[in-house]
Amino acid sequence: MNKRRLFTWIVWMVAAFLVVVGCSQITTQNSSNTSTPEAETVTLTVSAAASLQDAMEAIAPFFTQQKPNITISYNFGSSGALQQQIEQGAPVDVFISAAPKQMNALQDKELLLADTRKDLLTNQVVLIIPKDRTDISNFKDLTGNKVSKIALGNPDSVPAGQYGKEVLTSLKLLKSLESKFIFAKDVRQVLSYVETGNVEAGIVYATDAKASDKVKVVATAPTDSHSPIMYPVAILKDSKNPDAAKEFIEFLSSQSAKGVFEKYGFRMTQN
Repeated sequence: MNKRRLFTWIVWMVAAFLVVVGCSQITTQNSSNTSTPEAETVTLTVSAAASLQDAMEAIAPFFTQQKPNITISYNFGSSGALQQQIEQGAPVDVFISAAPKQMNALQDKELLLADTRKDLLTNQVVLIIPKDRTDISNFKDLTGNKVSKIALGNPDSVPAGQYGKEVLTSLKLLKSLESKFIFAKDVRQVLSYVETGNVEAGIVYATDAKASDKVKVVATAPTDSHSPIMYPVAILKDSKNPDAAKEFIEFLSSQSAKGVFEKYGFRMTQN
C-alpha cells in the first residue's frame, strides 16, 4: 500500500469512528430526555385531633405503601390547640378536627384551600370508669358522694369536653357536677386520668375507651343530648404540597382507610 492510499484509508477510518461516536451520543441523549423522572419525595404534616392518634398511625403504612414518595408526619393534640397553631403560622398541610367549630374558625379566616373541606368521621360520647370499679353505672351516679373527681376535656379547646358539657346540661346534671371537674388538655389525657385512678370517672369518645383495657364504658350519651359529632378534614391554603395532600385526603375515604377507622370504632360519614 503506497503512502497516498494509506493516508486516504486512515482519514476514512477516523471519519467513520467520529460518525459512530456521534450517533452513540445522540442516542444516549435522546434516551436521557425521554426517561420518566422519579416522583418527588415530599413530607406531609398532618395535624389531627388526639382521639384520632391510634387510627391515623395505623393508616399511615397503608398510604405510604401506595404512595412511597409521600411521608406522613403527624402532630396530635386538642383540636383547639391545633387550630391556634395553624392560625399562628405553623406549617401544616392537612388538618383533621374533632368538631366543625375549629375548622369553621380557620375557614372564616380564609386559611383553608378552597373546595378541599369534607366531613370524614363520626363518633360517640361515653362515660368511662376504672375497670375495677363497680359503683358507677350511669351519668346520674356521678352526683353521688363516692365521686369527687370527673375528668373532662377543657370545653374551650377540646371538642370531647364541649360535647360532654352539652350532655350533662341536657341531662340537667351540669351545675351539680361542676365542682368535681378536672379539666384535661385533650381527650387522651382524660383517658389517662381514668386509667391511673386519679379520677373516678371521665367523659371521652367511644373510640378512646376502646383503645384501653384499663377502663370500661358504663354509659353512652343519647345522640340527642349533644351536637352531632363530626370530624372534618381540609387542606391548608399555605400547604407546600397541595397535590400530595389531596391524594392523602382521597385515601382517607378509601376502603383501606375505612377498614382501619371502623376497627378503632369510628364511623364513616356518607360524604
